[in-house]
Formats: sequence, C-alpha cells, structure tokens
Amino acid sequence: MNIINTKQAPQPIGPYSQAIQFDNFLITSGQIPIDVKSGIVPDSIHEQTYIVLKNIKYILKEARYQVNDIIKITIFTIDLNKIQIINEVYKNFFLKSKSFLPARSCVEVQALPKNVKIEMEAIAYRKRTNND
Repeated sequence: MNIINTKQAPQPIGPYSQAIQFDNFLITSGQIPIDVKSGIVPDSIHEQTYIVLKNIKYILKEARYQVNDIIKITIFTIDLNKIQIINEVYKNFFLKSKSFLPARSCVEVQALPKNVKIEMEAIAYRKRTNND
C-alpha cells in the first residue's frame, strides 16, 4: 500500500491522504475545486467541475496512472439542477483525454467543505508493469 500526495492538487483539509494505491487500484479522497496556484475557489459550477477533474488528474499522474485508468467516479453536488453543466464538463474532460466514460454515481448533498458546489472521488485501476 502506498500513500499518494502531490503539491499540484490541494492538500487535505483534514486527517486523510489525497489517495491510496493498493495493489492495482488507486483510490482518491474527495477532491474539491481549489485552484492550487491561486488558492481560489471559482464561483461557477462549470469552473468548479473542471478544477476538480484537473486535481484528480494531478493525483493520478503522481501515482503514474492516467485518466483512462479511472473506472469509477462519485460526484457530490449541492444542486442536482446543475447536472447538465456538470455532465458537459465531465464528458468533455474524458473525451479530451481520449478515455471511455467511467462508471459514475452522482449524489446531491446539503453542504460540502469550504462551501464548494461539487466534490468528486475516483477509483482507478491499471495493470502492473515490470517497472512498478
């Protein structure tokens, strides 16, 4: 088991790791839309969704995984009425990465940390190579 941490994604705001690699799986903690360079959370759900996916990509990269290794995403949002915007950004992100669309759950919640509008967690899987 390996603990994965990158400075390219927001540091945990509680007692947990950004991700854990176990055998061939990488399991991320929930990622929120903090832009690491500015520390700012944008207001729009469009921008927030993109930043969350970008932060997940940075964590994957740190562990030597790729976007097309993601097999499941769970989305938490405070407003399911914004699902069309979330879906648009989500679909474009995976298509731009030349990836299939992974399995997904989407849940509306009452509140999220730092008053953000969206949080996502991912599970990725890849076959081991001789370099692992």
